[in-house]
Amino acid sequence: MKNILLLIILALMICSCTQRQKGWPSDVKPPVAEKIEKKLVLHGDTRLDFYYWMNDPANPDVISYLLAENEYRDKMMAHTNDLQDELYNEMVGRIKQDDESAPVYSNGYYYYARYEKGGEYPIYCRKKGSLDAEEEVILNVPKLAEGHSYFRVGSYDISFNNEKIAYTVDTLGRRQYTIYVKNLSSGKVRETGISYAGGDVTWSADNKTFFYTAIDPVTLRYHKIYRFNIFESDYPEEVYYEKDETYYYMGVSRTKDDEYLVVNTRTTLSNESLILKSDNPLGKFEVFQPREKDLEYRIEHINGKFLVITNYNAPNYRLMQVDAEQTGRDYWKEVIPHRDDVLLESMEVFNDYLVLQERSNAMRNLRIINHKTNKDYYLQFEEEAYTVAINSNFEIDSDIFRYSYTSLTTPNTIYDYNMATGETNLVKQTEVLGDFDSNDYTTKRLFVEARDGRKVPLSLVYRKGMKQDGKNPLLLYGYGSYGARLDPRFNSNRISLLDRGFIVVLAHVRGGQEMGRYWYEEGRLLNKKNTFYDFIDCAHFLIDEKYTNPDKLFAYGISAGGLLIGAVVNMAPELFKGVIAGVPFVDVVTTMLDETIPLTTAEYGEWGNPNIKEHYEYMLAYSPYDNISKQDYPNILATSGLHDSQVQYFEPTKWVAKLRDYNTADTKIILTTNMEAGHSGASGRFARLKEVAFEFAFMITLLEQ
Repeated sequence: MKNILLLIILALMICSCTQRQKGWPSDVKPPVAEKIEKKLVLHGDTRLDFYYWMNDPANPDVISYLLAENEYRDKMMAHTNDLQDELYNEMVGRIKQDDESAPVYSNGYYYYARYEKGGEYPIYCRKKGSLDAEEEVILNVPKLAEGHSYFRVGSYDISFNNEKIAYTVDTLGRRQYTIYVKNLSSGKVRETGISYAGGDVTWSADNKTFFYTAIDPVTLRYHKIYRFNIFESDYPEEVYYEKDETYYYMGVSRTKDDEYLVVNTRTTLSNESLILKSDNPLGKFEVFQPREKDLEYRIEHINGKFLVITNYNAPNYRLMQVDAEQTGRDYWKEVIPHRDDVLLESMEVFNDYLVLQERSNAMRNLRIINHKTNKDYYLQFEEEAYTVAINSNFEIDSDIFRYSYTSLTTPNTIYDYNMATGETNLVKQTEVLGDFDSNDYTTKRLFVEARDGRKVPLSLVYRKGMKQDGKNPLLLYGYGSYGARLDPRFNSNRISLLDRGFIVVLAHVRGGQEMGRYWYEEGRLLNKKNTFYDFIDCAHFLIDEKYTNPDKLFAYGISAGGLLIGAVVNMAPELFKGVIAGVPFVDVVTTMLDETIPLTTAEYGEWGNPNIKEHYEYMLAYSPYDNISKQDYPNILATSGLHDSQVQYFEPTKWVAKLRDYNTADTKIILTTNMEAGHSGASGRFARLKEVAFEFAFMITLLEQ
């Protein structure tokens, strides 16, 4: 009898332990960050930052604290390990592991990238003249990545004679690249000794000189252009220095016809291009059009003339043309006029055709113009919400135009369109393994009336059979900065949410450019709060229209989208069950006051310059870190990368520490820091999926409590 009672007691104990393991642990306490008062005084205003000490990565206490946060993360999420494995296996199971990209023809070769089964990184290859030719491996990234916890090829360029490849490598995740040159005949790799390079590298026509961007090792500002002769130079030679510290971004490229090298340097709302004939690498770059405040332009060259997309007297941009001999603005002639309802995004040039990528009513369109007949038309698409884009078109003397198409239900698809015959050829559609059928899901577009009357687009996807009864879990994405477009694209990972009853929604809030340039202008600088108000109004709409309810609504944003999430949970925390803030830019005022931090000076046009009192007061009114208050916050997961060059690790770290101190609700606030990566997280394709599975498990488990 005693033995039977003992077995019963043991069984009850085991059952109890199993039940505890299934739920959030109640006995795990988060690390408590030390408070050290730091007074920040400006414009007669004093802010107290008790976690400012975290800004020093050389402080061993900072690393210890990050490791303690990761330990807390592991303990809090231990009960989701099985679910994470399940989600990860689902996502991996949809991937054709030995897949390859659509081959692209350029200068006598077909180029493509392929993966081997189980491989984290692509293998870049080419075939000469025909797809039936022997494969030549030009970059074996899995081999190159051996011994590195993080590895990324930023870009590569093939010399004009097809004999050499110059490529850039980042092994830290901080976008600080090293440049290598490989002889494609012998396979021999040369270490150039060039480090702290930007991600781009471009050959000149002499087949021995390449140009690249250099970055400042402290601010990571792209500030110099160098040329390097692989046969004659021991050291690279500086050819351009950008003196204006507000001009942060710079790159070097070639026009499509290979006639010119182009250096483009820019700040948030202005840019300047410099040009040099590609067969004259020792020449001097000449300014195409001198920089002017709020003047933007992008150039391409064909048949002795430059085409210019510009916002000069054209908020939504227009297309101009100018002779190569006199390129200044006074000589520009209009080709396509400005339109109030159409945003001109980009172009693709051919000898006989011009393709324009345009946007109207939050949707992209592709417009084809025949130079011989002057006739133009738009390609037609059927879905209610989709994304089309100009794809890789390297051959200028061609009738074939390649574009990509995707939607929230349609995997990425590559088409070749014959502009002479009107024939469309499907080149490749990303294969989704398993039982996926796009017909099982529905996508649609809605418009939400914001508090000031603006109509905010929403893109939705859900599994057919969804009942609009207010009981559905829903994930609301947002970004809304830099004029970036959050377009409806397919992501096979989302199927794991959709098949569990989630509705996934993209909120095209102001600060992006989905509705034209004014959409961006109404969401930056002293209009930034519109971004947050739009997102909150979209959440209210989804609740009022019974797509979901506050106990099943989640929000997600990355980087500047993380700023959006941080502001929204201060303003309307009651709307959300939980939020995920990926590498969030949350300490806005302090960061924008520190000119040594990457991106700061270049982004005064985006966020404002807090040294100006009006800007300071407006930014301070929404800065997520500064506006944390004693209130009930939703469940929060924040992600970070120790080597992040865009949003420094200490922003989400400080934010989480302060949130925990002020939160009056019994909710979970978790920080996860990738100690080996930067802004984009893990570099391998499967390693990234583990991060996604972790985030999905956080949301799904919250629904079960």
